[in-house]
Amino acid sequence: MRKFTFILATLVLAATAAAQRPIAYHSHNDYDRTVPFYEAYSQHCTSIEADVFLQEGEILVAHNRKDVRADRSLRKMYIEPIVKIFRDNGGQMWKGSDDRLQLMVDLKASEALPGVVALAEEFPDVFTTDNGVRVVITGSYPAPEDYDKWPSWLWFDGDFKDGKLNYTPEQLKRIALISTDFRKFARNWNGKGRMINSELEAVTKAIETAHEAGKPIRFWDAPEGTTAYFTFYKLGVDFFNTDYPAQCALFFSDWTNKNFRMGRRDVKAGVTGTKRLDKATRDFQGFQNEKMQLSKGIDVYSPTFRNDGKDKKIKNVIFLIGDGMGLGQIITGAYANGKDLSMLRMKNMGLQFYNPNDDFIGDSASGGSALATGEISWTRHISANEDGSVEYPSLTDFFHSQGKATGVVTLGDLADATPSVFYSHTAERDSIDKVTRYLATNKALDLLAGSGTDYFEDPREDGFDLLTAIKANGFNYTHDALSTTSIPGRVICADQRMGEYAREETLSFLADITRESIAKMQSLSKKGFFLMVEGAKIDYAGHSDCLPASIIETLSFDLAVAEALKFADSNGETLVVVTADHETGGLTVLDGDLSTGHVLAVFNSDDHTPSVLPVFAYGPGSQHFTGTYMNIEIPRTIKRLVKK
Repeated sequence: MRKFTFILATLVLAATAAAQRPIAYHSHNDYDRTVPFYEAYSQHCTSIEADVFLQEGEILVAHNRKDVRADRSLRKMYIEPIVKIFRDNGGQMWKGSDDRLQLMVDLKASEALPGVVALAEEFPDVFTTDNGVRVVITGSYPAPEDYDKWPSWLWFDGDFKDGKLNYTPEQLKRIALISTDFRKFARNWNGKGRMINSELEAVTKAIETAHEAGKPIRFWDAPEGTTAYFTFYKLGVDFFNTDYPAQCALFFSDWTNKNFRMGRRDVKAGVTGTKRLDKATRDFQGFQNEKMQLSKGIDVYSPTFRNDGKDKKIKNVIFLIGDGMGLGQIITGAYANGKDLSMLRMKNMGLQFYNPNDDFIGDSASGGSALATGEISWTRHISANEDGSVEYPSLTDFFHSQGKATGVVTLGDLADATPSVFYSHTAERDSIDKVTRYLATNKALDLLAGSGTDYFEDPREDGFDLLTAIKANGFNYTHDALSTTSIPGRVICADQRMGEYAREETLSFLADITRESIAKMQSLSKKGFFLMVEGAKIDYAGHSDCLPASIIETLSFDLAVAEALKFADSNGETLVVVTADHETGGLTVLDGDLSTGHVLAVFNSDDHTPSVLPVFAYGPGSQHFTGTYMNIEIPRTIKRLVKK
């Protein structure tokens, strides 16, 4: 079913960037576009079709004789633009690409063929060379036995007759592709849902027959739309016949980043993602494409439910926040992992809205602040009121007042919005200097771990030395997030590994840090603890429109969830809450294959969306997190349960 890849390479059509354009586009009736030729060319359509008539010695472009106009000639609309581009690019249609253009000329009258040939032969360097633009004749084309009467550089369109390709080997050599009426094989399918089996079998057989003959295939009069696109792709159609080149090209663009499949595969090297999402993530360099794959799925933890939903004392709370993690991110991660995640095994679930005070859509600052303080916040605000004059106490302040240890761990920058809402206060999240200075005075925090060594080791313009200041505040300082239990007392850890994206060899890093941090919390107080753990780069993947990164970061986060659940089961007095601060990207699942862990999904935005967010809870009191509510109810419920 994937012979078309070989065929396209053999024909030197779409031979490069296959990972980015996995299927060739045929601009059907191209002359009907708002801007003929150029619209299709700009979308990298490697096949463009023009219907022609012969009138008074001119080859004119039109679908019907009544629409023929003297100013719409094949020469002006197609031949001259192609010649100019090809020559300007030094013998390439697309600069830096070996992709070859196929100009399909649909003869509405057979007498137009000599004129088409003569026109092309005016520009032999463009149309008659082995590496030039291929001219393919369709419509009222000559009988196969007459192919050899025409120049050897001219190609012809092929079709089925009674379900067969009735061509001799010599005739097949002159056929560029098989173009056939889709309705010969599937009369009923409208491009929605699955084809009925009999029609699916007929379409599949047609594709296989063309490929067995060594020819690519195109179906005309076929439905278009999302389902049609990925259905024809999976079936192995080589040229997608489209009346909407921009829509079709957009769907298939950046194909590697719209697909994930469990298992190692060849991925073209490159980087996906912006270098700067906000000030605190200035050092992020993007996701390395070839690293965005896994050889196998992750292990999932099955909770015992021994203390789940019980009305008993809560000594510890582990609060896990997947930054940018909406239901789409969770579901794509689950599909890739055999429809299973540790967080999905939790029975008590709810939904939270996270609209801030000043906008419909929230960010990590407003969403995180609400989760940390129980107060509806403003965008870009860090646990403070509108002008920053009132500091809202966070959960770390509350748990500290209860005599419990507190920790904040992020697989990102420790001064980014989500971690900083638990220890600082400001009206602007990018006020990094102000945010980090709170570490010099904050008494409620016992452990902080994330990337960001420069905050402590680079001098500031005013001479303030944060490293000296945090030590004066009672913190010890380390670069190793996996050794905090060996360091006495309160600890700040700036580990640059925590700023890197997750990949197979580091997939368990956040889980390992979570396990280490739980042990650290236990060593600090016998009264219990509060620990926030953030999976930061699920959000980065959404901003980057990178599905593989989103899935891998979500699986990395789920391993941390598993560690929290394991501890809760061993301890019996621990409440685990899992949610997000907002959703990023509007991720939508389109297709997949459970047997291979394949997921096809698209981001509908490169920014935050106002989607409601799932909330998962486990352990004593978890039953209080079901239903639908505002995000501020989560910390309020946590505090109410702990006070009991």
